[in-house]
Amino acid sequence: MWRGDVSFLLSNLIAKDFKIRYRNMSLGVLWSLLNPIVMMGVLTFVFTRIFINRTIPHFSVFVMCGLVPYNFFTAAWISGTTSLVDNTGLIKRVPAPREVIPMAAVLSNCVHLFIQIGLLFTLVFIFGLRVNRHWAWLPLIWVLEVMFVCGLSLVTSSLNVYVRDMRYFVESMNTVLFWLVPVFYSFAIIPHIYAGIYQLNPVAALVLAMRDILLDGVAPAASLLWKLAAVSVAMMGVGLTVFRALKPRFYDHL
Repeated sequence: MWRGDVSFLLSNLIAKDFKIRYRNMSLGVLWSLLNPIVMMGVLTFVFTRIFINRTIPHFSVFVMCGLVPYNFFTAAWISGTTSLVDNTGLIKRVPAPREVIPMAAVLSNCVHLFIQIGLLFTLVFIFGLRVNRHWAWLPLIWVLEVMFVCGLSLVTSSLNVYVRDMRYFVESMNTVLFWLVPVFYSFAIIPHIYAGIYQLNPVAALVLAMRDILLDGVAPAASLLWKLAAVSVAMMGVGLTVFRALKPRFYDHL
């Protein structure tokens, strides 16, 4: 398939996933705003009024820096995992590169990501924080995050063709991940023995980098960026390798 045909298929799959997600919903795309706002409000109330914490300034922005990456990762991973099974008819009818399908499922979530990033920027300005030169790092760290999710989805989507329980495994891992990513707590409280491992988690690394940039006005640590880049590139390589090894028998199991 020519590159132009692949681009056409990718763009159409992204548009289709976006339309299906909010089909027959009265509020439609507004849910991309309402969900993080509600979660931010609950966490802010609990950790500033119930478990009083005065050590973290601008707590709402602090929490949103964790929720936006977490929300994107969980939604993109689960939709990427189920993408091949959800598009069985397309796979059997169209001789397209199968790798495009899980990648399109991940990329379709970028539409919601942009909406939530816009919400995050709005909060930044409401709380009196300002744009600084380190915002230039934001596109890079998000590209690395998308690359990581694409690679991970290539693995789990191909496994899901053979083992349909994979979806529930991913959902369980997403629940665990909420507690392993510093969404509502500071990286400073993590014991030193675990700090390096936390930074190898691309979602946690992205949260830390965003807080450095948006809240502290400093560049992310070079070691953090190198770890994020290395894990993301490695995951993409693993994803493509596993996917291409399992791809020849997809047709028999779909």
